[in-house]
Amino acid sequence: MKQLPSLEHEQIFWRAGFVHVAGLDEAGRGAWAGPVVAAAVILPPDPAIAATLHGVTDSKQLTPQQREALRARIVEVALAWGVGEASAAEIDALGIVTATRLAMQRALDALALAPHALLIDALRLPAVSLPQRAFPRADALSLSVAAASILAKTTRDARMAELEMQAPGYGFARHKGYGTRGHQQALRALGPSAWHRRSFRPVQRALAPALVQEAEPL
Repeated sequence: MKQLPSLEHEQIFWRAGFVHVAGLDEAGRGAWAGPVVAAAVILPPDPAIAATLHGVTDSKQLTPQQREALRARIVEVALAWGVGEASAAEIDALGIVTATRLAMQRALDALALAPHALLIDALRLPAVSLPQRAFPRADALSLSVAAASILAKTTRDARMAELEMQAPGYGFARHKGYGTRGHQQALRALGPSAWHRRSFRPVQRALAPALVQEAEPL
């Protein structure tokens, strides 16, 4: 049976007196279009919360229907939660790692409670002067990070569905901006939209023919 995330990492901080432990994760870091979205979740410092949030795990292991159902449960029981995003333009200007940290900082800023410590999937936040632990697969190991992964994913999926209405033809609602075959075909046919990450190599390749055409003399 697959192991579900636990409160082991949260309890280390709780026992040290850090009551409000925020789990942080992002969605959309590897996509070619749309924002990178981060979420922060502070769970009650109570081991019994694990039973209440049974089924919460890395969002990539869940169906869209499961994510939506668990999202409702997470926002109901969390002491505080917040989301933040960095746009495609910010990703192009700053780079994806810095933009991801910016989205995480905005998620922290959106919390109704000040966090005392952080648990983060992979990335540390050097600009945040709080005790923090960042480790690979935190969304599969820490319950609060897993909860954040679900909020980030569901928020971003809804945002990409909105972008589908503003830029029809790319299939954003279907592939969420990731590099599927259908997305590649749309890029070749339509060129990049205003929401594509032009610093990403696949998008640059789609831009190249247009740039060559613009450079040709009349």
